[in-house]
Amino acid sequence: MTQRAPVDRGDRVAGAVVGSAAGDALGAPFEFGPSGVFTTRFPDGVGTLCGGGGWDPGEATDDTQMAVLVGESLLERGGLDLPDVFDRFRRWAAGEPKDIGLQTEDVLTNGSPWDLAAGLHFQVNGRAAGNGSLMRASTSAVYFARAGRTPTMEAARRIAALTHGDRAAREGTAVLHELIRVALAGGDPLAAVPGTLAEVHADHRDRWAVVLAHDWHPGLATEFNGAVWPCLGTALWALRTTDSFERALACAVDVGGDTDTVAAVTGGLAGAVYGIGAVPARWTGLLHVPLPGYADRCLDTADLLTLAARLDAEGPRTA
Repeated sequence: MTQRAPVDRGDRVAGAVVGSAAGDALGAPFEFGPSGVFTTRFPDGVGTLCGGGGWDPGEATDDTQMAVLVGESLLERGGLDLPDVFDRFRRWAAGEPKDIGLQTEDVLTNGSPWDLAAGLHFQVNGRAAGNGSLMRASTSAVYFARAGRTPTMEAARRIAALTHGDRAAREGTAVLHELIRVALAGGDPLAAVPGTLAEVHADHRDRWAVVLAHDWHPGLATEFNGAVWPCLGTALWALRTTDSFERALACAVDVGGDTDTVAAVTGGLAGAVYGIGAVPARWTGLLHVPLPGYADRCLDTADLLTLAARLDAEGPRTA
């Protein structure tokens, strides 16, 4: 991937957080649609945050809502306070959000303690490798990025484990954290894949290597892209095969399926690469993030920009 123009860190930070939210809102109306769904709606490839499927134009979904809750907890608690994050998630779930993943809903509402709920869900169901821990990772990826590879990947695993008992989801979220960290520092996240894979747990490394390979594409997926592997694999594929933020997101949505989350993950990565200036103003002007359970709070793009800047400024540093 070729970086088109110099982009400073602040622009990349803003791009990661706002870009993920914009991707979420862009993909939401097309969720569970077939491949080609974006091209059908926008034949010229110039899409809008059009709304539909129960979503207002520019309205972000549970993906961004949970990312905001993670980010605000990190700032207000001065670091990673897992019981606090879980409590915020439970309060949000009790607020009856328009959308919430089945696995996440069960974990947050089954009455188990924060450190047992996800593991018990996995023990009972035997499946917990959904993409729900990827979708909310943009804020924590920014917060921990300056701490370096190992701390950012470990933080990702711990946050993911709140709702996802399957280690595959935790390792995938750690990979996403690290690739965003590389991009925020001005590096190429695609070139960083081999080194990142070396840090993935040995039991999961081979499977992740398949979907993150340079020749993988969504047609090779063996699961629906609501699963963690094809979701992240599709985001990297969209970044690798396009040359702009907007085209990467259009490409991601056009795959169909779990379009809001695939586009949110793609938007976080692409935003960290291309910066906030690449996010179309026709998207940022409509973007808004309601927070069910939080007294009718609703964040706009300016609020997300403030959140992003604080996360970068107040996160931990390497020694």
